Amino acid sequence: MIVKDEFLSKLRRYFALNLYEVKIWTALLSRGVSTAGELSDIANVPRSRSYDVLESLEKKGFAVTKIGKPIKYIAVPPSEVIERVKKNMKAEADDKVSRLDQLSNSDVITELNTLHTQGIELVEPSDLSGSLKGRHNLYNHLELTIRNAEESVIIMTTTQGLMRKIEGMLPTFEKLKKRGVSTRICAPITKECTNVIKELGDIAEVRHTPSKARFCVVDGKEVIFMLLNDSEVHPTYDVGIWVNTPFFASALKELFDLAWKGLKPHKQVAVAKH
Repeated sequence: MIVKDEFLSKLRRYFALNLYEVKIWTALLSRGVSTAGELSDIANVPRSRSYDVLESLEKKGFAVTKIGKPIKYIAVPPSEVIERVKKNMKAEADDKVSRLDQLSNSDVITELNTLHTQGIELVEPSDLSGSLKGRHNLYNHLELTIRNAEESVIIMTTTQGLMRKIEGMLPTFEKLKKRGVSTRICAPITKECTNVIKELGDIAEVRHTPSKARFCVVDGKEVIFMLLNDSEVHPTYDVGIWVNTPFFASALKELFDLAWKGLKPHKQVAVAKH
């Protein structure tokens, strides 16, 4: 049996199997029912490993042991395998999440936080910076930074950026509101985003600006700014910079505050356009 390496690689990624497992599994699928020795020969896998591999595949739901002698193995239909793998992955993920939830209320996290606090005190302010590559990483770090805000969050973004942030971070903005954190957002307001803005309600204040910029300042201490125009770059190649610098952040916040006073609230802009 000849199976292309590219196909085997795909199976390994999709089903989280090792090389011997995908070789034995595809050999078993091609036979339907077979012995470990036959599968070893077909798949070019050492006989000494074939029994261990088949035992592993059986535990994962890819094969069933047929009663009788010699011992044979039956291939589970691929569609059923997918459902079993999904179920197992979900159970495993739920278990890991549960353990992490337990960890968040344990002494372990307290000790980790203590270590981190002590470590930060030894770090030079100039070292508390980093580059963020890819929009997914950018938004993950952005949400993490915003979530820890204690006083204020200011965001300047594009129309599409505004829509993405409302759709992806609304629960975070709601939690900030409940904690008394002020959230202000500037963006070019268009008909395209007016309905999305309504979802914010009074959670955050949004004002219109014709300017195009992408940055966020949290508590006048941390800054995340994006280097590229999001309408001209693929999300994978989006780039941002995060810096923890009260000196620069407070200056940027002051400039934002000055500009904010001259900007129209989004409701006035929306009314003018209808």
